[in-house]
Amino acid sequence: MGSRTVVADVADELARRVATGEYRPGELMPSVRQVADEFGMNRATAQLTLGRLESYGFVEARRGKGFTIRDVREEGGMDVYRHLFRFSITAPETAAEMFTDIVAVERGIVLEALLAYTAAEKVLDPGELAAAVDELEALARESVPDYPRIIATEIALIRKVLGVLGMSMQRAVLNSIADMVIEVPEAVTAYFAVAADLHVLVWRALLAVWDAESEPSEAQLALFEDLFALYHEKVIARFDELVGVTPVAETAATA
Repeated sequence: MGSRTVVADVADELARRVATGEYRPGELMPSVRQVADEFGMNRATAQLTLGRLESYGFVEARRGKGFTIRDVREEGGMDVYRHLFRFSITAPETAAEMFTDIVAVERGIVLEALLAYTAAEKVLDPGELAAAVDELEALARESVPDYPRIIATEIALIRKVLGVLGMSMQRAVLNSIADMVIEVPEAVTAYFAVAADLHVLVWRALLAVWDAESEPSEAQLALFEDLFALYHEKVIARFDELVGVTPVAETAATA
């Protein structure tokens, strides 16, 4: 095993301890010597390992003191949150809480974009959109669908919509969310709590609405919002199931 792999593996283990609360904010990380002793590595490699943890944004170097654990939930940005979610997966309740937040932000951005474009002048090339949905359908109908590629294809479609709407900040956040989700297999699987074919049907319906000369009624828009919310509820429930979170109803029944 190469030293680079050792550094990555040990840094990930230490990051997991921070993410799950085993190491608390404000505390000192184990010293270089302690890390070297625990994981059977030399001190130079242990120093690189703690440096990698610093690059995650989980600790900060204090001259003469070593590395202090940051309050990553309070102070971290999108990159830190991405690492935090990945390393929290071994703590089901924490991972589920974070995933619920991720889904809520994703849902808000996507729904706002789709509704705004539905009400706006259509400037995207219908043929280009149709070709992207055809690609999506081909991926969905594979014997073993490539879920990360399907997600990437859908994100690319939303990215186009956000671009023409001038929603650049939302696009940046959505890109970060996509990175978070794709890194965690349970999150990827959860986004297909309904069949991949249904993702295609939603896009086909949107293209039909965008191609139509008449705008959808308020009742149709409300129905779309309700179905969109129901889908995301299923996504969250599926993630909870995958990481082993006990449903509230079951917890109450066994209390």
